[in-house]
Amino acid sequence: MLRTDWTLDEVKAIYYQPVLELVAQAAEVHKQHQATGEVQVCTLLSVKTGGCPEDCAYCPQAARYHTGVQAHKLLPDAEVIAAAQRAKDSGSTRFCMGAAWREIRDNRDFDRVLGMVEQVNELGLEVCCTLGMLNEYQAERLKQAGLYAYNHNLDTSAEHYSEIITTRTYDDRLNTLEHVRKAGISVCSGGIIGLGETDEDRIAMLHTLCTLPAHPESVPVNALVPVEGTPLAEQPRVSVWEMLRMIATARILMPGTMVRLSAGRQEMPISEQALCFLAGANSIFSGEKLLTTPNPDFDADKQMFSLLGLKPRQAFKDVPVGATVLGKELV
Repeated sequence: MLRTDWTLDEVKAIYYQPVLELVAQAAEVHKQHQATGEVQVCTLLSVKTGGCPEDCAYCPQAARYHTGVQAHKLLPDAEVIAAAQRAKDSGSTRFCMGAAWREIRDNRDFDRVLGMVEQVNELGLEVCCTLGMLNEYQAERLKQAGLYAYNHNLDTSAEHYSEIITTRTYDDRLNTLEHVRKAGISVCSGGIIGLGETDEDRIAMLHTLCTLPAHPESVPVNALVPVEGTPLAEQPRVSVWEMLRMIATARILMPGTMVRLSAGRQEMPISEQALCFLAGANSIFSGEKLLTTPNPDFDADKQMFSLLGLKPRQAFKDVPVGATVLGKELV
Protein backbone atom coordinates (compact mmCIF):
# COMPACT_ATOMS: atom_id res chain seq x y z
CA MET A 1 0.00 0.00 0.00
CA LEU A 2 1.33 3.43 -0.97
CA ARG A 3 1.50 5.88 1.92
CA THR A 4 0.95 9.63 1.70
CA ASP A 5 0.98 10.16 5.47
CA TRP A 6 4.72 9.94 6.14
CA THR A 7 5.88 12.07 9.06
CA LEU A 8 8.96 14.25 8.82
CA ASP A 9 10.62 12.18 11.55
CA GLU A 10 10.01 8.99 9.56
CA VAL A 11 11.61 10.52 6.47
CA LYS A 12 14.60 11.63 8.54
CA ALA A 13 15.04 8.16 10.00
CA ILE A 14 15.12 6.63 6.52
CA TYR A 15 17.43 9.27 5.05
CA TYR A 16 20.01 9.17 7.85
CA GLN A 17 20.53 5.39 7.82
CA PRO A 18 24.07 4.15 7.06
CA VAL A 19 24.27 4.50 3.29
CA LEU A 20 24.76 0.80 2.54
CA GLU A 21 21.78 -0.16 4.70
CA LEU A 22 19.71 2.56 3.03
CA VAL A 23 20.61 1.30 -0.46
CA ALA A 24 19.87 -2.31 0.53
CA GLN A 25 16.44 -1.34 1.89
CA ALA A 26 15.66 0.69 -1.23
CA ALA A 27 16.73 -2.20 -3.49
CA GLU A 28 14.33 -4.52 -1.67
CA VAL A 29 11.45 -2.04 -1.99
CA HIS A 30 12.30 -1.63 -5.67
CA LYS A 31 12.09 -5.40 -6.25
CA GLN A 32 8.69 -5.54 -4.56
CA HIS A 33 7.12 -2.73 -6.58
CA GLN A 34 8.99 -2.35 -9.88
CA ALA A 35 10.43 -4.49 -12.67
CA THR A 36 14.13 -4.64 -11.83
CA GLY A 37 16.59 -4.27 -14.67
CA GLU A 38 14.13 -2.04 -16.55
CA VAL A 39 14.86 1.66 -17.09
CA GLN A 40 12.66 4.29 -18.70
CA VAL A 41 14.59 6.18 -21.40
CA CYS A 42 13.46 9.79 -21.89
CA THR A 43 14.68 12.56 -24.17
CA LEU A 44 14.39 16.28 -23.38
CA LEU A 45 14.37 18.96 -26.07
CA SER A 46 14.41 22.72 -25.51
CA VAL A 47 11.77 23.97 -27.93
CA LYS A 48 12.17 27.58 -26.76
CA THR A 49 15.49 28.57 -25.20
CA GLY A 50 16.63 31.49 -23.06
CA GLY A 51 15.19 34.90 -22.32
CA CYS A 52 13.30 33.70 -19.24
CA PRO A 53 12.21 36.48 -16.83
CA GLU A 54 12.66 34.26 -13.75
CA ASP A 55 15.68 34.54 -11.41
CA CYS A 56 16.29 30.84 -10.66
CA ALA A 57 19.86 30.99 -9.32
CA TYR A 58 20.92 27.77 -11.08
CA CYS A 59 19.50 28.43 -14.53
CA PRO A 60 21.55 29.56 -17.54
CA GLN A 61 18.32 30.46 -19.39
CA ALA A 62 17.44 33.37 -17.08
CA ALA A 63 17.66 36.59 -19.09
CA ARG A 64 19.33 38.46 -16.23
CA TYR A 65 22.42 36.23 -16.18
CA HIS A 66 25.24 36.33 -18.73
CA THR A 67 25.84 32.65 -19.45
CA GLY A 68 26.45 32.55 -23.18
CA VAL A 69 23.15 30.77 -23.87
CA GLN A 70 21.76 31.95 -27.19
CA ALA A 71 18.05 32.68 -26.91
CA HIS A 72 15.79 31.36 -29.67
CA LYS A 73 12.10 31.48 -30.28
CA LEU A 74 9.88 28.43 -30.54
CA LEU A 75 11.42 25.86 -32.88
CA PRO A 76 9.65 24.99 -36.14
CA ASP A 77 7.25 22.06 -35.80
CA ALA A 78 9.16 19.99 -38.35
CA GLU A 79 12.40 20.32 -36.36
CA VAL A 80 10.69 19.20 -33.15
CA ILE A 81 8.97 16.21 -34.77
CA ALA A 82 12.22 15.16 -36.44
CA ALA A 83 13.98 15.27 -33.05
CA ALA A 84 11.19 13.17 -31.52
CA GLN A 85 11.53 10.60 -34.30
CA ARG A 86 15.31 10.42 -33.77
CA ALA A 87 14.73 9.91 -30.05
CA LYS A 88 12.29 7.08 -30.72
CA ASP A 89 14.63 5.47 -33.24
CA SER A 90 17.40 5.60 -30.59
CA GLY A 91 15.26 3.86 -27.98
CA SER A 92 13.49 6.62 -26.06
CA THR A 93 9.88 6.03 -25.07
CA ARG A 94 9.17 9.45 -23.52
CA PHE A 95 9.80 12.77 -25.24
CA CYS A 96 9.74 15.94 -23.16
CA MET A 97 9.53 19.44 -24.62
CA GLY A 98 10.75 22.34 -22.51
CA ALA A 99 10.14 26.05 -23.02
CA ALA A 100 11.86 28.79 -21.03
CA TRP A 101 8.60 30.44 -20.01
CA ARG A 102 7.62 31.68 -16.56
CA GLU A 103 4.10 30.57 -17.30
CA ILE A 104 1.94 29.45 -20.19
CA ARG A 105 0.10 32.24 -21.96
CA ASP A 106 -2.96 31.65 -24.11
CA ASN A 107 -1.43 32.74 -27.39
CA ARG A 108 -0.21 31.39 -30.73
CA ASP A 109 2.93 29.89 -29.21
CA PHE A 110 0.85 27.78 -26.83
CA ASP A 111 -1.38 26.74 -29.71
CA ARG A 112 1.74 25.64 -31.58
CA VAL A 113 2.94 23.60 -28.60
CA LEU A 114 -0.45 21.89 -28.45
CA GLY A 115 0.02 20.96 -32.10
CA MET A 116 3.48 19.58 -31.33
CA VAL A 117 2.01 17.46 -28.54
CA GLU A 118 -0.52 15.99 -30.97
CA GLN A 119 2.14 15.22 -33.59
CA VAL A 120 4.60 13.62 -31.15
CA ASN A 121 1.72 11.57 -29.78
CA GLU A 122 1.18 10.12 -33.23
CA LEU A 123 4.72 8.71 -33.11
CA GLY A 124 3.72 6.46 -30.20
CA LEU A 125 5.82 8.28 -27.60
CA GLU A 126 4.73 9.35 -24.13
CA VAL A 127 4.68 13.14 -24.46
CA CYS A 128 5.83 15.33 -21.58
CA CYS A 129 6.08 19.12 -21.36
CA THR A 130 7.72 21.55 -18.97
CA LEU A 131 6.40 25.02 -19.76
CA GLY A 132 6.29 26.79 -16.39
CA MET A 133 3.18 27.57 -14.41
CA LEU A 134 -0.27 26.81 -15.80
CA ASN A 135 -3.91 27.10 -14.82
CA GLU A 136 -6.72 24.53 -14.89
CA TYR A 137 -7.91 25.53 -18.37
CA GLN A 138 -4.42 25.23 -19.86
CA ALA A 139 -3.90 21.84 -18.20
CA GLU A 140 -7.17 20.65 -19.72
CA ARG A 141 -6.09 21.83 -23.17
CA LEU A 142 -2.82 19.94 -22.86
CA LYS A 143 -4.69 16.82 -21.78
CA GLN A 144 -7.04 17.10 -24.75
CA ALA A 145 -4.04 17.42 -27.08
CA GLY A 146 -2.75 14.11 -25.74
CA LEU A 147 -0.16 15.18 -23.18
CA TYR A 148 0.89 12.22 -21.05
CA ALA A 149 3.02 13.95 -18.36
CA TYR A 150 3.85 17.43 -17.12
CA ASN A 151 7.11 18.32 -15.36
CA HIS A 152 7.18 21.04 -12.73
CA ASN A 153 9.93 20.58 -10.14
CA LEU A 154 9.77 21.86 -6.57
CA ASP A 155 13.56 22.37 -6.81
CA THR A 156 14.21 22.48 -3.06
CA SER A 157 12.47 22.78 0.29
CA ALA A 158 9.89 25.47 1.06
CA GLU A 159 12.30 26.89 3.65
CA HIS A 160 15.25 27.21 1.25
CA TYR A 161 13.21 28.22 -1.77
CA SER A 162 13.51 32.01 -1.39
CA GLU A 163 17.30 31.66 -1.44
CA ILE A 164 17.07 30.22 -4.96
CA ILE A 165 14.04 31.87 -6.58
CA THR A 166 12.15 35.08 -5.79
CA THR A 167 10.04 35.50 -8.94
CA ARG A 168 7.46 32.88 -7.96
CA THR A 169 6.42 31.21 -4.72
CA TYR A 170 6.50 27.63 -3.50
CA ASP A 171 2.71 27.66 -3.44
CA ASP A 172 2.73 28.67 -7.13
CA ARG A 173 4.55 25.42 -7.87
CA LEU A 174 2.21 23.33 -5.74
CA ASN A 175 -0.81 24.94 -7.40
CA THR A 176 0.53 24.00 -10.84
CA LEU A 177 0.93 20.38 -9.71
CA GLU A 178 -2.66 20.43 -8.46
CA HIS A 179 -3.94 21.68 -11.84
CA VAL A 180 -1.94 18.98 -13.65
CA ARG A 181 -3.30 16.24 -11.39
CA LYS A 182 -6.88 17.50 -11.70
CA ALA A 183 -6.62 17.35 -15.50
CA GLY A 184 -5.63 13.68 -15.34
CA ILE A 185 -2.08 14.26 -16.55
CA SER A 186 0.80 12.27 -15.06
CA VAL A 187 2.78 14.39 -12.58
CA CYS A 188 6.56 14.69 -12.86
CA SER A 189 8.11 16.64 -10.00
CA GLY A 190 11.39 16.43 -8.15
CA GLY A 191 14.26 18.71 -7.32
CA ILE A 192 17.90 19.71 -7.52
CA ILE A 193 20.57 19.05 -4.94
CA GLY A 194 23.76 21.07 -4.65
CA LEU A 195 22.04 24.46 -4.40
CA GLY A 196 23.64 25.24 -1.05
CA GLU A 197 20.82 23.53 0.83
CA THR A 198 21.22 21.37 3.95
CA ASP A 199 20.30 17.72 4.44
CA GLU A 200 17.28 19.00 6.34
CA ASP A 201 16.17 20.88 3.19
CA ARG A 202 16.54 17.73 1.10
CA ILE A 203 14.51 15.76 3.62
CA ALA A 204 11.81 18.46 3.70
CA MET A 205 11.49 18.43 -0.10
CA LEU A 206 11.13 14.65 -0.16
CA HIS A 207 8.55 14.91 2.62
CA THR A 208 6.54 17.41 0.57
CA LEU A 209 6.59 15.12 -2.47
CA CYS A 210 5.63 11.94 -0.62
CA THR A 211 2.76 13.61 1.25
CA LEU A 212 1.05 15.11 -1.79
CA PRO A 213 -2.52 13.74 -2.23
CA ALA A 214 -0.99 11.25 -4.68
CA HIS A 215 2.69 10.53 -5.28
CA PRO A 216 4.14 12.02 -8.47
CA GLU A 217 4.40 9.34 -11.14
CA SER A 218 7.95 10.58 -11.83
CA VAL A 219 10.46 12.16 -9.45
CA PRO A 220 13.62 13.52 -11.12
CA VAL A 221 16.67 13.77 -8.87
CA ASN A 222 18.99 16.37 -10.36
CA ALA A 223 22.54 17.22 -9.30
CA LEU A 224 23.36 20.86 -9.94
CA VAL A 225 25.44 21.47 -13.05
CA PRO A 226 27.10 24.79 -12.17
CA VAL A 227 27.07 27.26 -15.04
CA GLU A 228 29.38 30.26 -15.28
CA GLY A 229 27.42 33.48 -15.04
CA THR A 230 24.77 32.14 -12.63
CA PRO A 231 24.85 32.89 -8.87
CA LEU A 232 25.60 29.21 -8.15
CA ALA A 233 28.51 28.92 -10.58
CA GLU A 234 31.02 28.12 -7.81
CA GLN A 235 29.01 25.40 -6.08
CA PRO A 236 30.98 22.14 -5.61
CA ARG A 237 29.95 18.98 -7.43
CA VAL A 238 27.44 16.77 -5.64
CA SER A 239 28.92 13.42 -4.59
CA VAL A 240 27.50 10.05 -5.57
CA TRP A 241 26.79 9.38 -1.88
CA GLU A 242 24.47 12.40 -1.76
CA MET A 243 22.69 11.21 -4.90
CA LEU A 244 22.33 7.74 -3.43
CA ARG A 245 20.70 9.07 -0.27
CA MET A 246 18.17 11.07 -2.30
CA ILE A 247 17.37 8.29 -4.76
CA ALA A 248 17.13 5.53 -2.16
CA THR A 249 14.97 7.60 0.19
CA ALA A 250 12.68 8.60 -2.66
CA ARG A 251 12.34 4.95 -3.69
CA ILE A 252 11.38 3.84 -0.17
CA LEU A 253 8.88 6.67 0.32
CA MET A 254 7.32 6.41 -3.15
CA PRO A 255 7.61 2.75 -4.23
CA GLY A 256 5.45 3.02 -7.35
CA THR A 257 7.13 6.15 -8.70
CA MET A 258 9.66 6.37 -11.51
CA VAL A 259 12.77 7.85 -9.87
CA ARG A 260 14.82 9.59 -12.54
CA LEU A 261 18.59 9.96 -12.45
CA SER A 262 18.63 13.32 -14.20
CA ALA A 263 21.01 16.28 -14.48
CA GLY A 264 24.59 15.65 -13.43
CA ARG A 265 24.76 12.17 -14.94
CA GLN A 266 27.32 13.36 -17.51
CA GLU A 267 29.90 13.60 -14.71
CA MET A 268 29.12 10.13 -13.29
CA PRO A 269 31.09 7.06 -14.42
CA ILE A 270 29.08 3.89 -15.10
CA SER A 271 30.06 2.53 -11.68
CA GLU A 272 28.33 5.45 -9.93
CA GLN A 273 25.28 5.23 -12.16
CA ALA A 274 25.06 1.50 -11.41
CA LEU A 275 24.89 2.28 -7.70
CA CYS A 276 22.03 4.68 -8.39
CA PHE A 277 20.12 1.99 -10.30
CA LEU A 278 20.75 -0.40 -7.40
CA ALA A 279 19.30 2.24 -5.04
CA GLY A 280 16.07 2.39 -7.03
CA ALA A 281 16.58 4.79 -9.93
CA ASN A 282 14.71 3.46 -12.95
CA SER A 283 14.54 6.37 -15.38
CA ILE A 284 17.11 8.49 -17.22
CA PHE A 285 17.33 11.23 -19.80
CA SER A 286 19.32 10.16 -22.84
CA GLY A 287 20.58 12.41 -25.62
CA GLU A 288 23.43 14.88 -25.85
CA LYS A 289 21.68 17.76 -24.05
CA LEU A 290 19.30 18.43 -21.17
CA LEU A 291 17.86 21.74 -22.36
CA THR A 292 21.26 23.54 -22.39
CA THR A 293 23.56 21.30 -20.31
CA PRO A 294 25.61 18.29 -21.50
CA ASN A 295 24.21 14.78 -21.08
CA PRO A 296 25.35 11.26 -22.10
CA ASP A 297 24.38 10.44 -25.68
CA PHE A 298 22.34 7.46 -26.87
CA ASP A 299 25.34 5.35 -27.88
CA ALA A 300 26.99 5.75 -24.46
CA ASP A 301 23.77 4.75 -22.75
CA LYS A 302 23.30 1.72 -25.00
CA GLN A 303 26.78 0.55 -24.02
CA MET A 304 25.94 1.07 -20.34
CA PHE A 305 22.66 -0.85 -20.67
CA SER A 306 24.50 -3.73 -22.31
CA LEU A 307 27.19 -3.79 -19.62
CA LEU A 308 24.69 -3.67 -16.72
CA GLY A 309 22.08 -5.94 -18.28
CA LEU A 310 19.41 -3.23 -18.36
CA LYS A 311 16.54 -2.97 -20.82
CA PRO A 312 14.38 0.02 -21.81
CA ARG A 313 10.91 0.27 -20.28
CA GLN A 314 8.14 0.19 -22.87
CA ALA A 315 5.95 3.24 -23.48
CA PHE A 316 2.56 3.53 -21.75
CA LYS A 317 3.33 0.63 -19.43
CA ASP A 318 1.21 2.16 -16.64
CA VAL A 319 -1.84 2.56 -18.89
CA PRO A 320 -4.37 -0.22 -18.13
CA VAL A 321 -4.99 -2.87 -20.78
CA GLY A 322 -8.10 -1.95 -22.76
CA ALA A 323 -7.53 1.79 -22.40
CA THR A 324 -7.38 3.87 -25.55
CA VAL A 325 -4.11 5.64 -26.34
CA LEU A 326 -3.45 7.40 -29.64
CA GLY A 327 -6.83 6.18 -30.84
CA LYS A 328 -5.83 2.53 -30.34
CA GLU A 329 -6.80 0.05 -27.67
CA LEU A 330 -3.89 -1.29 -25.63
CA VAL A 331 -3.77 -5.08 -25.48
